[in-house]
Parts: sequence; C-alpha cells; structure tokens
Amino acid sequence: MKGAPLGRAFDSPDAKQRYVRRLFATIAPRYDLITRILSFGLDGRWKAQLIDLAEVKPGARLLDLACGTGDLTFEGARRGAVAVGLDITPGMIDLARVKPGGARVSWLVGDMAALPVADGSFDIVTTGYGLRNTSDLSGALADIHRVLRSGGVLCSLDFDRPERAPVRGVYLTYLTAVGFTLGFVLHGDPDTYRYIPASIRRYPGARGVCQLMRGAGFREVRHVPVLGGLMAIHVARK
Repeated sequence: MKGAPLGRAFDSPDAKQRYVRRLFATIAPRYDLITRILSFGLDGRWKAQLIDLAEVKPGARLLDLACGTGDLTFEGARRGAVAVGLDITPGMIDLARVKPGGARVSWLVGDMAALPVADGSFDIVTTGYGLRNTSDLSGALADIHRVLRSGGVLCSLDFDRPERAPVRGVYLTYLTAVGFTLGFVLHGDPDTYRYIPASIRRYPGARGVCQLMRGAGFREVRHVPVLGGLMAIHVARK
C-alpha cells in the first residue's frame, strides 16, 4: 500500500473501489485497533446505540454491510437476529470468522453496491463506516432498498462532514495528524490513513445522505448526531 496514489483514488468509481480494496486489505489486521483509537474508545458504544435504533427482534434477518471484523454483526446476533456479515475485503471476513461466535454467523464477500442477495430478504440492514467508502453511494442505497422487506430499516454509522467550515477544518486537520502518526507507527507509511479525511471531504455529510436516502425510496429518514455532530447514525425505513 505504501506509495499508493491517493490523489487518483477518487478519479472514478472503479478507481475508488480498487483503492479501498487495497487499503482495507492492508489495514485489516489493525482495523479494530484503529477504530478504537479514532473513536476515543467510544466505537463500541456507538455501535450498540445503532443496534438499539434498529430495534432488533429475535429471529429478525439482519445484513451487516462493510462488516469489517464483525462488531455490528455480532451485536445483532447477540440480540437474537439471524445475522449475515458482508465485506468487500476477504481478509476482514477471515478475521471475523475466527472470533468467538464467528462460526454461528453467516459471512459473505461482496460489494455493497451489488448485493448478492434476493429482493426483500432482510428485515434490517446495518453498516458501520460503509456508505462513505462505497464507490457508488446512490447505487448502494438503491440496492439496500431492494434487499429490505417492506417496513425494513437501514441503520448506518459514519463520520459526518461538519457543515461549519472552521469546525470542519479543525476536524479534518486532527484526523490527518492522527492518521499520519498511526500510519507511520503501525505500517511504516504515514500516508496510509490519509484516505479517511480525504473521503470525508468528498462525503455529502449527514443532511446530504438523508437526501440521497429519500431519493432511493426510503421514508422516515433521520440522522442522530454523535460526538457533538462529528459522527452520525442514520435511520431510514423502506
């Protein structure tokens, strides 16, 4: 991953997908550590809040997209859901499988913009840090809408893009500085995590994502500010 041309990662959807695949294959062994550090140790609390908002009932069919090493997938399963975790990075799925309880959850390698599942086959779709990383956000939301049953719910946790320029500037500067340090310490490449602030700069932000969700056919769309609005949980119903 060292020396990868981040500046060209956003040239096209295909370029972003290739970059994201390479990036997450590189960071998979450190993924849990990175999410804990960047969230000030609050990541687990936010994910539990997301599952609360999803109102998981025993027996509900839950699809967790961009599942990483399975935090949301396992939390849904603990609440009684029949859970499936999907990620585009095989290494993430491999790590999730060997966690305690991993053999009792179903796992898929796939693209969240082209889901390999049938129409109306899930009650709940969750994703943590997934929508910002997809190469086709509108296409991903449309496909999520397709695989949800009528009345099903989508819940997404991600970084927000603060609307106020001074706040956004400080936020992105912080993420750049922390990412620079973590990249150097963990990978010997200070540029490894430059993608995070770069992706946030191009992200439509919480209100923009709400608009895209409505455009994809979702209703009762809302977002819950987290960490003073630096993060957001979106909730939308089909």
